[in-house]
Amino acid sequence: MLVVGTVAAVAGLALLPAPREHPAPSPGARAGAAGAVAGHERLPGFVALREVDPSVAEDMRYAGVRNFTRGVVDGYEEPVCLLARPAAEALRRAQRDLLRGGYSLKVYDCYRPRRAVDRFVRWAGEPDDPEAKAEHYPGVAKSRLIAEGYIAAESAHSRGSTVDVTLVALPARREVDMGTAFDFFGPESHTDAPGTAAAARENRRLLRRVLGARGFVNLPQEWWHFTLRPEAFPGTAFDVPVSVAAVRP
Repeated sequence: MLVVGTVAAVAGLALLPAPREHPAPSPGARAGAAGAVAGHERLPGFVALREVDPSVAEDMRYAGVRNFTRGVVDGYEEPVCLLARPAAEALRRAQRDLLRGGYSLKVYDCYRPRRAVDRFVRWAGEPDDPEAKAEHYPGVAKSRLIAEGYIAAESAHSRGSTVDVTLVALPARREVDMGTAFDFFGPESHTDAPGTAAAARENRRLLRRVLGARGFVNLPQEWWHFTLRPEAFPGTAFDVPVSVAAVRP
């Protein structure tokens, strides 16, 4: 349930509109990163979120098996949230706003390497896994996931200013009701989906209001998806594996 005090604490924050994402860069605009550390390429201008704000919970789904592919996704070497520094700092400011009202952020995904995006596209062409279908896309044929926009060949995550995030209630750090699970492929996940239960609808609005006040814009098709505008690297699609080594000096 939504805590009344939390709503009051953020009631003065403007609720920003949530336009569709800007078009993704073309393959020719993809960029790698400069330098190397212990055999790893580096992500210039990126940081580990835990170094900026360790109070934000991290549940990096693609670094484990609890995701729609049912396996560790290509490019996720460590379960760590990496972001362009401006995005990490903006997330820290949003976290401070929420902590005053008894909530915390939890991130599911942050920077996503290009190779992970490619893995998702390959997965969409593989045979169905009944358990994955039941959990993530019960109302959509897997053969339609790309055509209907649930799986994309380009992702804003690869530019480093996009985060998949939810709310948890303190002190138990229990995820609040958002109406659907993360990565549920269906219209129910649209931020303003008709028929969303009242508590989930208010929680979605709170998340969008607080993040919007700090410069993040929601993707209307996914309540969990936010991009900081302007982006630090708008013309890139990095493919450096996710690891702490990628952001060390």
